[in-house]
Amino acid sequence: MSTAPTARDLLSRPRIDVVAGAGSPLEARLVEAAGFEAVYVSGYAMAAAMHGRPDIGILDAAENVAGVLAIRAVTDLPLLVDADTGYGDVVNVRDTVRRLEQAGANAIQLEDQVWPKRCGHMAGKRVVDVEEMLRKIDAAVNGRRDPATAIVARTDSRAPLGLAEALRRVERFRAAGADAVFVDAPQSADELRAVGALAGGGPLVVNMSETGLTPMLPAAELEAMGFSVAIYPTAALRVGAYATLELLRGLRRTGDTRSGAPAMMSLDQLNELVGLGELTAFEDTVAARTATR
Repeated sequence: MSTAPTARDLLSRPRIDVVAGAGSPLEARLVEAAGFEAVYVSGYAMAAAMHGRPDIGILDAAENVAGVLAIRAVTDLPLLVDADTGYGDVVNVRDTVRRLEQAGANAIQLEDQVWPKRCGHMAGKRVVDVEEMLRKIDAAVNGRRDPATAIVARTDSRAPLGLAEALRRVERFRAAGADAVFVDAPQSADELRAVGALAGGGPLVVNMSETGLTPMLPAAELEAMGFSVAIYPTAALRVGAYATLELLRGLRRTGDTRSGAPAMMSLDQLNELVGLGELTAFEDTVAARTATR
């Protein structure tokens, strides 16, 4: 029997869990290779890495499901999946949850933005009435096929309506049955502490988005504040994008990539990362079996 943690384990353990984000199968492989116990499938990262688009509600449920399927094909780690607003009202939310479960999601995050949504650290966000979000949470909780699938309810109301309203909303999200709650984009350490004060009611998720609206704090401080899971949705994506652009600029300028070679994986390292060794071994095993027939 596997001893790997489930999504619910990650949300309920007494210590904080740091979960790196991925938007593509390659990033998910990197997250696993680095030793993380779960992957946060970020909507922002998926839009950028798989489609080259911004996180402003361009992608739909089908594209999200396809992305999760591709990631699930290369990792067995628990997947905490950003499902945006659920892509419609209660029937759509139930359908989204079930399709993501079938694709391999172990926890599904829904948010209370108006569609088309936008990244939680962008300006111009709007949120739906709290009653609409409560209906969506009910649809997700009672529509999931597997009771082990965790439902994470996020509010983006801090920016348009203020912190007090955000805190009120997540309390109501819990009462509606959400397994964990999430106030996106608190704007100071004091605001993070105010959110963390709700920890007695159940698991709390916090988003560490570099250069975003929320101050970056070490996991130990976030744990002391009361948070259960700290997600880093786009760190790997943005470091990779920056390094790639610098390499390509150097190639364009000099016609040479040798200066970038020390920062590259070797071909053998990349082949190992993407599973060539396992597939070659499988081929050899099949060949050995069939050669004797």
